[in-house]
Amino acid sequence: MKSQSYWNVVWEEFRKNRLAMAALFLIAFLVAIAIFAPIIANNKPYVYIDENRNIFFPLFIDYPQFRGIDFRSDECKGIKIFPPIPYSYSEYNLEEILMPPDRRHIMGTDEKGRDLAARMIYGTRVSLLVGFIAVAIYVTIGIIIGSIAGYYGGWVDMIISRFIEMVICFPTFFLILTILALWGPSLVSVMVVIGITGWPSVARIVRGEFFKLREFDFITASRAIGARDLSIIIRHMLPNAMAPILVTASFGVASTILIESSLSFLGLGVQPPTPSWGQILSNSNQFLDIAWWMTVIPGFAIFLTITAYNLIGEGIQEAIDPQKRRLYFAHKN
Repeated sequence: MKSQSYWNVVWEEFRKNRLAMAALFLIAFLVAIAIFAPIIANNKPYVYIDENRNIFFPLFIDYPQFRGIDFRSDECKGIKIFPPIPYSYSEYNLEEILMPPDRRHIMGTDEKGRDLAARMIYGTRVSLLVGFIAVAIYVTIGIIIGSIAGYYGGWVDMIISRFIEMVICFPTFFLILTILALWGPSLVSVMVVIGITGWPSVARIVRGEFFKLREFDFITASRAIGARDLSIIIRHMLPNAMAPILVTASFGVASTILIESSLSFLGLGVQPPTPSWGQILSNSNQFLDIAWWMTVIPGFAIFLTITAYNLIGEGIQEAIDPQKRRLYFAHKN
């Protein structure tokens, strides 16, 4: 019989969950949009061939003679190949204010004539970046603190546990608002603040997993042969505690995107001209009755992304369920 590793079993179980797999493909699609945003939405063409048949690549190379030129104007003659959305996220056009979705602007325009599709695409980059980095920060902090508490126990665990309980007592969202009021709103501030306030849940999970693992025979054997504490934690205990951490991280990205959207909605998140979904949704307040697309499109994007991350988290949670693993191995044998 071909042996199956723990993570192979988890992946096999996860693949059976069609909703979770669909959500995973959706997040992969959004990540691809975020990475390739500049070549999906841009007011510079991929290729420009002027009247003298000189070939230029304005999107990829900054030519001094083309700075400030609108390639879409009739004055710029020649052959031009534009991205699918030939607009910049910060490009104003006061003659096209609050235009509904049409062939030129597939998601309409906002109150300043900016193309909403371009802003949504760049907003995808901001929302996912905040989610990933903020979660990476607080997962790292949670793993370090939880590992120390769970591995050593005793008075070390008692002090750390009381500190975790003290941090949990603070209302997280209001704590974030307070810190941002002192630091000032910016993309970096949002990521750091969410990161340093979200670690207690991860720390408690890691602590509980380490309490179980430290009594296992392979940990006792590692101590007996003289392995250092740091080596035992990193090489033996942490890999066996990663499954519930991944579940928490998946749910955490969803909640982080929601928090960032809420902060941007309140004007304390990402600042203009950088777009984010929450900021776009906030700008729609004054135009609910005449520009439905400014509310529906970013609102649906936030809802869909958060739902996808929650489905992925539930899929991982079901895949690591011990009962399902036993059934899997029984079926294989």
